[in-house]
Amino acid sequence: MEQGFIKVAAVTPKIKVADTKYNAQVICEKLKEAYDKGAKVIVFPELCITGYTCGDLFLQEVLLEKAKKALMVICQATLGKDALVMVGLPIEREGKLYNVAAVLQDGEILGMIPKANIPTYAEFYEGRHFTEGNNQVVSFFLEGEEIPFGSNLLFQCENMPGVVIGCEICEDLWVANPPSTNHALMGATLIANLSASNETVAKNEYRQMLVKSASGRLLCGYVYASAGEGESTQDLVFGGHNLIAENGTLLAESKRFVGETIYGDIDVSRILMERRRMGIYGKEPLLTYTIVPFSLEVEQTKLDRKFDALPFVPQDEGMRNKRCEEILSIQAYGLKKRYEHIGAKTAVIGISGGLDSTLALLVTVRTFDMLGLDRKGILAVTMPGFGTTDRTYDNACKLVRTLGATLEEISIKEAVTLHFADIGQDINNHDVTYENSQARERTQILMDVANKINALVIGTGDMSELALGWATYNGDHMSMYGVNAGVPKTLVRHLVKYYADTCGNKELTEVLLDVLDTPVSPELLPPVEGKIAQKTEDLVGPYELHDFFLYYMLRCGFPPEKIYRVAKDAFAGMYEDATILKWLKIFYKRFFTQQFKRSCLPDGPKVGSVGVSPRGDLRMPSDACARIWLEQLENLE
Repeated sequence: MEQGFIKVAAVTPKIKVADTKYNAQVICEKLKEAYDKGAKVIVFPELCITGYTCGDLFLQEVLLEKAKKALMVICQATLGKDALVMVGLPIEREGKLYNVAAVLQDGEILGMIPKANIPTYAEFYEGRHFTEGNNQVVSFFLEGEEIPFGSNLLFQCENMPGVVIGCEICEDLWVANPPSTNHALMGATLIANLSASNETVAKNEYRQMLVKSASGRLLCGYVYASAGEGESTQDLVFGGHNLIAENGTLLAESKRFVGETIYGDIDVSRILMERRRMGIYGKEPLLTYTIVPFSLEVEQTKLDRKFDALPFVPQDEGMRNKRCEEILSIQAYGLKKRYEHIGAKTAVIGISGGLDSTLALLVTVRTFDMLGLDRKGILAVTMPGFGTTDRTYDNACKLVRTLGATLEEISIKEAVTLHFADIGQDINNHDVTYENSQARERTQILMDVANKINALVIGTGDMSELALGWATYNGDHMSMYGVNAGVPKTLVRHLVKYYADTCGNKELTEVLLDVLDTPVSPELLPPVEGKIAQKTEDLVGPYELHDFFLYYMLRCGFPPEKIYRVAKDAFAGMYEDATILKWLKIFYKRFFTQQFKRSCLPDGPKVGSVGVSPRGDLRMPSDACARIWLEQLENLE
């Protein structure tokens, strides 16, 4: 449970209908398995102590009494165990029968939640036996103990206050106003659903959608445990379809018809961060809730959950291609609106033969095609300097000609040499002035050429460079519309690859593939034996690491030590732990010190869930201090 992770389990035992003694035994066996796996919240199906399919046997006193006895056996099995357990059974109270979830912990029954919505349609006839549950909490007595009984019950972990658990039962999820909505608004970060949802054709797909959407809409973890093997198949079949979701993402799903227990690592800290960001929770309560405290041992959860090394890039090829097409469309539509607004017919773009300028040119071409403008109105300017190699120069020229844009070459060597003389810079001193003078000269050329032909200068810099401040202030940092401003470097590569695979032009595909194969470099230092001497990732670190850090810091709100923990898992076998820690420190240092560059960014479209625009996602002071973030990392050495 350290760093906000809590392991949960959805369990489907193989029961026997109406055999409460046997069912208690198999439930206890499954409990032990889940304990041994480290689960802290364990959810069983609806009415699993008796079986959901008992029918009119629910009216039999002997079944109801034996169900309570079985509950006490299961409760005793939780003694000394560090977990919260939810199990379903029928309970009679004041002459009425309720479909109940009993919440157990360390040998005690902490509460009972009755099902709020009783289905009486199609194959369901629960209204024949059960009464709708009460919302407001009342007292129920069992074995001389007073137990809170009602839907408006939440269970809060005292030593991990963010863990607040609410419960609903099967049909409660399927109605227009599920109890979980109020549970979440009242602070529940984890919803358990004890269910007995039968299988019909394609119902599993709808069930999955409900669980995912509930977790996304409520910003919570959702554990759904459903009845399976052992239930009567007289008229229905139950597949044991278990699901665990968080914030709209499915973490685990069981195979149906096999009685599979599933586990998931819910990130409560991230849920709380999302709620802080949204600001819709913690409002004046409309309902009265009873909060039942409990405690769990705080320890480091052994994670089964995996974190994508490339969080901005979908792993599935089909989904990745769909995402690439969508992003290209967003970029092009953003630029299209700007052109429609100002009435320009031309564009100026600096083309280097590198990934970023290639993507910017492809987007500009798509925009001109959408507007019905002649591609010749795109003036692609290649500006050879002291570090330009034949490979990037040739690729830049081939790319422009193949796309049908206009190519112009303007060397910056003479102008920069003169500038060095003006400011007293030794041309053999390859320091930051040497490098940035070239970047600023290129930007000046682009701006002035754009003035001559009434054009916009299209920015090429990507979001990863902006996050690290890897841009020359008032050099490549500046443009009139930055089409790549919302695209991380790891995704730029896939966008160019997608274009290469789908353009249908063999010559264009060949040049794009060679651009993809070229090391990332600003080419501001002289080449060595004709090859690129300045490789960005050798200097600033691997972009795949920095994009990982950026996503989990900004989008998920992870603190540094948590990012380090999950990065070690995500990049196991790729980077040593010391290497990850080194670049993580550099990431934080650069991210904080370089905010001043992001504070005055040109306009550009947001394309994903992370952005660094000062007018959008990131309202951050330029002089914020990184000390408390870096201190966490110092303690990890």
